[in-house]
Amino acid sequence: MTYPPQYQYPDGGVSDKSKVVAGILGIVLGGFGAGRFYMGDTKTGVWQLIVSLVTCGIGGIWGFVDGILILINGGVDGQGRPLRD
Repeated sequence: MTYPPQYQYPDGGVSDKSKVVAGILGIVLGGFGAGRFYMGDTKTGVWQLIVSLVTCGIGGIWGFVDGILILINGGVDGQGRPLRD
């Protein structure tokens, strides 16, 4: 399916967000959902924050692992566009 130019993403559909920045934020501040908030995925960012608070910080492992996976596999931003390298 082809969309008219006004509905296509700029730069061939690649996000303006960096996977390196998202991954580092996930590793360092993953318990606060910082990497997901940066990517525009606020729903997952809020869940990471809630899990971390409810488990007294132990749930921060989720954000740490998520940051590593973003660095290795990449990811998509809040609009579904792949992150830049």
